[in-house]
Amino acid sequence: MTSETAPPDRVPRPTSPTGHFAMRFSSTPRGARLARRLAGQRLDAWGIPYDCDTHHALTLIVAELAANAVRHGRVPGRDFHLALACDNTTVRIEVTDTRTEGVPVVATPTDLRDTGRGLLLVEHLADRWDWRPRPGGPGKTVWAEYVLPAEGRPAAAPEPLARHDRWTADRRGSHT
Repeated sequence: MTSETAPPDRVPRPTSPTGHFAMRFSSTPRGARLARRLAGQRLDAWGIPYDCDTHHALTLIVAELAANAVRHGRVPGRDFHLALACDNTTVRIEVTDTRTEGVPVVATPTDLRDTGRGLLLVEHLADRWDWRPRPGGPGKTVWAEYVLPAEGRPAAAPEPLARHDRWTADRRGSHT
């Protein structure tokens, strides 16, 4: 007796998979790994499934920004903050650390060091990225925006992303 089963269909996504996610993580490799995993889960819940190129690109951006916050922005006893915002066209990723010195620098493609290419990847994958001083305290926020491909966009958004262009410290710990 043979039993052939068809692969299970994807679970239908929520009708409004857009929203915001923000959380603090310990400035450790474990905190960076957790930030990447939770961001991946949130993206999947928003209708950007695990098995697509968009999901892979977004989680790689989160991983690189979180790793940079841990490696270059770490202040003992201080956490880093991850914020995600998604509307029907764009996903915005922000990672805030508390180290004031040091400006994010993109390595050159010809650099022969084994490390230091994280922002080069972010620059390649994201449609826009930059950094700014942390509002309301010491540190900096590095952000990246990824424009979703037209065929892979989640359902209509309740509000445009532009309203969330300025993240503030009062968003700490809020998530939906």
